[in-house]
Amino acid sequence: MLEAFRVLEEEKHIDKNDIIDAVTESLKSAYKRRYGQSDSCEVEFNEKTGDFQVYSVREVVEEVFDSRLEISLADALKISSAYELGDKIRFEESVKEFGRVAAQSAKQTIMEKMRRQMREITYNEYKEHEGEIMTGTVERFDQRFIYVNLGSIEAQLSHQDQIPGETFKSHDRIEVYVYKVENNPRGVNVFVSRSHPQFIKRIMEQEIPEVFDGTVEIMSVSREAGDRTKVAVRSHNPNVDAIGTIVGRGGANIKKVVSKFHPVRLDPKSGLAVPVEENIDVIQWEEDPAEFIYNAIAPAEVDYVIFDDENSKHATVVVPDNKLSLAIGRRGQNVRLAAHLTGYRIDIKSATEYETMEAQAEEAYEADDLAEESSSEILESAEGLEEVQEADQIDAEAQEQAEVEEAQDLDEAVESQEIEAEAPVEEAESADQD
Repeated sequence: MLEAFRVLEEEKHIDKNDIIDAVTESLKSAYKRRYGQSDSCEVEFNEKTGDFQVYSVREVVEEVFDSRLEISLADALKISSAYELGDKIRFEESVKEFGRVAAQSAKQTIMEKMRRQMREITYNEYKEHEGEIMTGTVERFDQRFIYVNLGSIEAQLSHQDQIPGETFKSHDRIEVYVYKVENNPRGVNVFVSRSHPQFIKRIMEQEIPEVFDGTVEIMSVSREAGDRTKVAVRSHNPNVDAIGTIVGRGGANIKKVVSKFHPVRLDPKSGLAVPVEENIDVIQWEEDPAEFIYNAIAPAEVDYVIFDDENSKHATVVVPDNKLSLAIGRRGQNVRLAAHLTGYRIDIKSATEYETMEAQAEEAYEADDLAEESSSEILESAEGLEEVQEADQIDAEAQEQAEVEEAQDLDEAVESQEIEAEAPVEEAESADQD
């Protein structure tokens, strides 16, 4: 038994204590299956002999209600006169009675632990290589993947992770970039790529010493595999030219990188497959976003770069009219790669188009100003008219008040005249009476 434990531990990397725990649990499970409970079961492992002993534990009681858990005081005293009520007595059980069931259960438990342990070991092994290049052998193909043997596992190379135009045969040795490692109940999945932008970066680290030791740093990579790639670099040594170092004398370094890829295309004239080289543009990285974008649009010239005030990651690049198609690139490739390289959304405008847009914007701005001035004048006119109307209303009220007062004065005058006319009549009447 001990020798078996040692072999499992050395060859399968399964800890001996895990095996002992598995066997212990299996024996308890078999005991429970036979006797209906395992509360009174104890399992011990003898480190010297490698044997397992199974015990049932019973409590000394006055009256027995469950013989599997209890023993009477009278029966306990037959075993030893030292036993008292409440003592625990262990009885060794024969493993043979349920050993076969326990062994099968233990085997299944150990096998499951082995699978889980091996899965964990494999996951940890390849997780360490995530983000690195590994060399493997093409094993087989199906509709979704090319399966690449990396040693203890088959990695999956999907269609989108392959370089267009590259073909492989079984047993081909290829380099792949490990970009994701997953651990799930069904096993470990390792996903690899040859089209990933970081694949270019890792190859440059392998082939160019200045990149490997950090003198020249690759800041970002934008790639359309098999066709064109843009690489932004900078130097940490003022005496080392970053672009020249990457390119190498006579383009030697770039040629070494490109030689790692083997895309082909069908020549329409000859009908034969001809090799295709992936074009790599090396760009000077700049901390200033405007300068970085200016460099990324190369080989096209740039007049100026304008950033959006509302969106900090949006830029408009103005180029000469005769450089517009070059700046955009075939099917928009150049500006698309530049956008991925810089992390900005880039809109390309010709100088004429931009001037027209500016003129239209200026006209719209002036129209808004004119409309605002007109609105102000209309508002002022309305306020003046309102003041005039208020003045007219005041004048009308004053005139009406004057007319009322004049009518009152006239009434008072009439009353006064009537009073004066009545006075002589009264005097005449008085004289006649006399």
